[in-house]
Amino acid sequence: MMKLKKTQRIIEGVVKGSPASSRMRRTAIAGLLLAGSATTALAADPAAGEKIFKTQCGICHAVAAGQNRIGPTLFGVVGRPAGSVPGFNYTADHKKLGVTWDAATLDKYLTNPRAMVPDTSMVYAGLKDNAERADLVAYLETLR
Repeated sequence: MMKLKKTQRIIEGVVKGSPASSRMRRTAIAGLLLAGSATTALAADPAAGEKIFKTQCGICHAVAAGQNRIGPTLFGVVGRPAGSVPGFNYTADHKKLGVTWDAATLDKYLTNPRAMVPDTSMVYAGLKDNAERADLVAYLETLR
């Protein structure tokens, strides 16, 4: 209980606003923001993503350039406009999607492909686990 009261006094001192506490508050906020972004970046594991790819995506998608299967190659997918792999026959919705694949759009798509591309021919229902999806996207980012 004493520790809680001491912590409350420290927080109250920072919140009340002396010049020193203002610097401390800015430093604490910056530290929390940096820690949060570093944690997010460190949380994604490309090696774990590769395992997910092999079990959930690899049956339909290749990772070699120019090698289409049931689905288009995912080599170089990050940074590539949707519906643009030569030699792959995309659905109309996919062709007119108008996005360039990046971590955010891949995350959204992999959560629920049909929500983003209603006429997709991909039968995959989506990857609901946030951490697994982050790992998968981290792996896809390595395919260059």
